[in-house]
Amino acid sequence: MKIALISASWHLDLVEIAKSSCIDQLRSHNVDTQNCVDDFYVPGSLEIPLLAAKLAQTKKYSGIIVFGLIVDGGIYRHEFVAQAVINGIVRVQLDTGIPVFSCVLTPQSFHEHEEHLRFFKEHLAIKGREVADTAMNFLHLLATSNLT
Repeated sequence: MKIALISASWHLDLVEIAKSSCIDQLRSHNVDTQNCVDDFYVPGSLEIPLLAAKLAQTKKYSGIIVFGLIVDGGIYRHEFVAQAVINGIVRVQLDTGIPVFSCVLTPQSFHEHEEHLRFFKEHLAIKGREVADTAMNFLHLLATSNLT
């Protein structure tokens, strides 16, 4: 089993917390993260679906886990970006049969104040573990159901 990880580079310091806890949790599922996990970066969350599609089309990966943080920067409506990303990764799954697990978060309110940063660091660590558990449970379901 091989898993691809795709991380958006915006707010990378926070995104890396989710990815790091995901990798730790994958290890707890006995995944050889040195040999079975490939790590990719894209400029922003909007680029995640395209790279996920390209990776899924190779059929090299059993699953893809994506990480991003889409925040309201006050310039444009972040809901549109979030919707485009989620719709894109769902389309990748349906078009290729390769599951894409999302740890792309879209907080309703995000400010780079110490209290918010502390909260989101803790929250992203939890979400990283949860996405790893979800991925492993679903990939196990697919493998044992002869659906792959």
